Amino acid sequence: MTAAQIRQSFLDFFQEKQHAIVPSASLMPQSPGLLFTNAGMNQFVPYFLGVWTPPWNPARAADTQKCIRAGGKHNDLEDVGYDTYHHTFFEMLGNWSFGDYFKTEAIDWAWELIVERWGFPANRLYATVYAPDKSKGDPGEFDQEAWDCWAKHFRSKGLNPDIHIVDGNVKDNFWMMGETGPCGPCSELHVDLTPEGATQGALVNQSSDQCIEIWNLVFIQYNAESDGTFRNLPARHIDTGMGFERVASMIQGTNGFTDFSKRISNYATDVFAPLFTKLEQLSGRTYVDIYPQGGAKTIGDNEQQLREAIAFRVIADHIRTLSFSIADGILPGNNGRNYVLRRILRRAVRYGRQLGLMKPFLAELVDTLVEQMSPVFPELAARSQSIKDTLHREETSFNETLDRGLDLFDAEAAAQGKISGDFAFKLYDTFGFPIDLTALLAEERKLAIDTDRFEQLMEEQRERARAARKSQIVRALDLKTDAVTEFVGAEQDECESPVLEIHEQDGIVTVIPARTPFYAEMGGQVADHGTIRIGGETYPVSGVQQIGQARAHLVDAATGISISPGDTVTLTIDADRRRSIEAHHSATHLLHKALQEIVSTDIAQQGSFVSDERLRFDLNSAAITKDQLRAVEERVNAWIDADLPIACREMPYADIKNNKNICQFFGDKYGDIVRVVQMGGEEGALNGISMELCGGTHARRTSAIGFFKIKSEGAIASGVRRIEAATGPHGYGIVQEYIAAKMPDFATNLEKLTEANGKLADLGVETVPMPPNAEHPAEQAVAARDIATVNARLADFDTYFEAMKQAALDAEKRLKKAQAAAAASQADALLNDLLAADNIVTLAEGGNELLTELFNGLKKRQYAGAAFLIVDDGSTLYLGAYCGERALTEGTQAGKLIQTLAPIAGGKGGGKPDMARGSASARTAANELIAAARKALHIS
Repeated sequence: MTAAQIRQSFLDFFQEKQHAIVPSASLMPQSPGLLFTNAGMNQFVPYFLGVWTPPWNPARAADTQKCIRAGGKHNDLEDVGYDTYHHTFFEMLGNWSFGDYFKTEAIDWAWELIVERWGFPANRLYATVYAPDKSKGDPGEFDQEAWDCWAKHFRSKGLNPDIHIVDGNVKDNFWMMGETGPCGPCSELHVDLTPEGATQGALVNQSSDQCIEIWNLVFIQYNAESDGTFRNLPARHIDTGMGFERVASMIQGTNGFTDFSKRISNYATDVFAPLFTKLEQLSGRTYVDIYPQGGAKTIGDNEQQLREAIAFRVIADHIRTLSFSIADGILPGNNGRNYVLRRILRRAVRYGRQLGLMKPFLAELVDTLVEQMSPVFPELAARSQSIKDTLHREETSFNETLDRGLDLFDAEAAAQGKISGDFAFKLYDTFGFPIDLTALLAEERKLAIDTDRFEQLMEEQRERARAARKSQIVRALDLKTDAVTEFVGAEQDECESPVLEIHEQDGIVTVIPARTPFYAEMGGQVADHGTIRIGGETYPVSGVQQIGQARAHLVDAATGISISPGDTVTLTIDADRRRSIEAHHSATHLLHKALQEIVSTDIAQQGSFVSDERLRFDLNSAAITKDQLRAVEERVNAWIDADLPIACREMPYADIKNNKNICQFFGDKYGDIVRVVQMGGEEGALNGISMELCGGTHARRTSAIGFFKIKSEGAIASGVRRIEAATGPHGYGIVQEYIAAKMPDFATNLEKLTEANGKLADLGVETVPMPPNAEHPAEQAVAARDIATVNARLADFDTYFEAMKQAALDAEKRLKKAQAAAAASQADALLNDLLAADNIVTLAEGGNELLTELFNGLKKRQYAGAAFLIVDDGSTLYLGAYCGERALTEGTQAGKLIQTLAPIAGGKGGGKPDMARGSASARTAANELIAAARKALHIS
């Protein structure tokens, strides 16, 4: 079977088993704790937690999920290329049950697919089951149910289950989502790939590529509590994950299980073959499927063919990671997941050099990947040009410094015989070498590298950056110059320019060019990020400031920049960041206009802030209602969807100063020539829907803004409100954040309702109905892409949230009332049997409310004697002492009774002479307590 057939066969199989086939989730994870989506179950977590209700009937799903494991806890980056099965990007095939079927069906179907459909030899299969070590406090019990299911199938093939079923410990065979939450045992299926296939399970879980796990079946049946205990879940779930590339390698690498004489490899399949073919065409080299002996990463100088084989595999793996990430909107950058991508890209570029690829080549692999994968992942085709453009831009930038950095590395290695932390930092800071790339170069040459010193220098740089941000701005503004810099950034992301002036002080080099694409921070818009390139060297620009008519570009002198007036430099901004800034700035203009149309024509801007991630707009207004905010959002998004042109035109101020349709900010001083930003209308006619005087940068058309969503609106001063909003992916992020912020309270209310209803049912009282969630508004709000649907579903979600909150309150009130009624009835029954006695000592099962009702009954019936009452709720003894008129006359006091008797059971309490309460924790001392009370009250 081809890889595509294997994938489709898996999905078809589970569709036959009534599973809904769902699309892969984005590689951008919903969980803030993840760098990337790294497992098939990520998108289903809300269903496991009971926060969302599965929309499928039956509640089953299957898919192939895009996954990345690079950076963070799960990081396979360093092993890629050196062995047969590690990847940074991979597909995970999986099937899920949400409170529907459980172990028997999961195991039966796994066997049916693997053995009966695909033909895996049963004698080469080994299943693991969970066997806790109770001496170590492992949770749960031996998974006998899973053992029995597997045993049935192995016996059906004449195999001994005692050999083919292997006990697994808590590390290998107990799955937990986190410290608390859903969890349970898992059962893995391993394949013996040795030539003879007779290892008898000895290689299972031994990190051998001759016995590889192919499928993990997770049985989610417990909830891990915060106190370290595990309780059974009311609904049990199935979560399975199968390595797609591994399955392909086993089927194809053994010629349909007929030949196990060769070492199989994920790379020796048609998953990677098209990319290898394209790389062969680009490089003129030939891929050979060979690997280092014993997993070694140090390659000898005479092993050129092995070096090239590793390079083929690294590049093929990395282009998949890069392309799929960019298609999902995750771009190479300087922080977090974005920097992980940049590291991967630069690693691929460096390996390209080993294949003789000296010019940008990654973009040329994209069409091959798109042709191969877009039938399953159509986003690749839809975003192919953006993927190519991003790869080409990043690769071109890194190529400019790579050769120089490699030359310096070789010189340092030859001279010092090791790599110091200071030199590694220089490669990172000046030439853009990620530390893992430097470490890779060092490892290949058997050189030690001082990573501790590198990390020390990195932290010092971070501290300098934190301390210098404000002082750098002050120093730049203190400069005086008559230079004039032309701003060309409205139309260009890069330009060449002669240097007019250079100023250096306090470790900062200030470069003033004749022209620049860099926007300086002003008018509420943040400054651009980017680089200055001179003499083949590229340096990061740490800040941009306007000084008179000159634009100052700040560069850290520690980068070693050498520059003089008259030099020609190339200035390049971070174009992706600028596009996002432009989108937010243009959205601010539309927001202003929508507020004037919907809230009040008197609204005027009181301040603003525009960055690549958000916008802030301050205005004079009374509080804005939710309905008005929704109307504003829908108006702005309608203009965005209309794809209106955005034109920026310079005009004499005298020509427009009296035009009331053009927004001008009173108090601002305008020169003779002003810049009018017009959105919509005809170019030059000054008839747009929005027109403002503005010197900032903007999108070319409103459609480039993308989705617009308001995050918050509130007062910041008397008569002044503040709106925070975002566009594009950041706008959708607001929707996700809004729902995520309410989920903990929602889950708490759901738990309260479920618990109260359970107790009501036990009392035979009508329960409070669960609020209906037929439309699944939270899921729909996240999935929607038009503002009307988003807002409608968020409103439905809010209604559902409030209904759940109210239902929980109603259930707890009903339970309290029912418990009181039950306690009163129980108290009456007890007292009917006890009141004939002169004094009373009694033990009853119930809660604190029963003790209250016993007191009420004694008072109501004017009991004259003394009573000592013990109520046991299963965890605590609630104690009560009562003294009627005769008992008080005889000198008995309730408070003293409690003070004297409660310590016997490890408790305490007190009260008045006629009535007192207490509690005790030592339930085992109840009989001793009864005896002491009977003695104190002279009951024989």
